[in-house]
Amino acid sequence: MGVYWQGLIEAMRLLLTGNSEVMEIVYRTLHVSGTATLIGMLIGIPLGTIIALSSFPGRRLIVSLVNLGMGLPPVVVGLFVSLTLSRYGPLGLLGLLYTPTAMITAQVIIAAPIITGFTIAAIQSLNPKIRMQILALGASNLQLLWLLLREAKLGLLTAIIAGFGGAISEVGASMMVGGNLKGSTMVLTTSTVLSVNKGEYEFATALSIILLGLTFFITAAITIGQQRGR
Repeated sequence: MGVYWQGLIEAMRLLLTGNSEVMEIVYRTLHVSGTATLIGMLIGIPLGTIIALSSFPGRRLIVSLVNLGMGLPPVVVGLFVSLTLSRYGPLGLLGLLYTPTAMITAQVIIAAPIITGFTIAAIQSLNPKIRMQILALGASNLQLLWLLLREAKLGLLTAIIAGFGGAISEVGASMMVGGNLKGSTMVLTTSTVLSVNKGEYEFATALSIILLGLTFFITAAITIGQQRGR
């Protein structure tokens, strides 16, 4: 228990003193995971809504692929993005490997299927009669879509929480495509792994506590909005 207690004290000290290195890592973590979640939302919510409301050949296959994407191993995602952005890869000329952009790309691939899958479930869970009632009242297709999204608000916010959780907790892909470079691509998860490898367990525990606190406050803010929507 001593390590946990010392880690908590160290976390408080780092935050209260505004340790520049830790603050930079926290900011980068928010930037990378927040941007990835936002892009994942812009992809996942429209795509999930279209899949949920449409009927077309191969739909079950598409849903199966989305469900597969929800469980993609981060290491596989990291390898794919790394090979794509490497010097001899298809996008190697962009020079994005070992940059925050590469990390955002990897996290988007992880978060987008999660948000898409939860969106499909949220829209499909709505009572089919709601759609008929809205159309019977003379609503346009755009109005129908907006009202359905409002009805599925609780499920959509759950999708965002899950997508953000998948992005900010990711380690393997971020290390593979970001390189865990100090002052450039180091985030809370990768910095924690590095500290453990160096035997700095108190500092690693402090970073873990900061990561847990950061994740809690963000998800709590979304959850408050979700529960108010009830």
